[in-house]
Amino acid sequence: MDRAATDERIRALIEPFNKKGIAITEATTFAGDLEFDSLTVMDFVAEIEDAFDIIISMNQQAEIESYGQLVDAVSQMAD
Repeated sequence: MDRAATDERIRALIEPFNKKGIAITEATTFAGDLEFDSLTVMDFVAEIEDAFDIIISMNQQAEIESYGQLVDAVSQMAD
């Protein structure tokens, strides 16, 4: 799946988690901008894993801080 299609799917998945209606950019951070707590991160990661049929390890999750990094990681794993 190409990066643009991955981005589009993830944007749809993140919508219910974006409680404050923050504009999502490549640099949007999950902890800082979106204020995701650990439970929200786990729920969101589960949605991503189900939608793309991938597994995101805890180590990978720790390295992914921004929306752009997430799209890149999922694009690579979903190929």
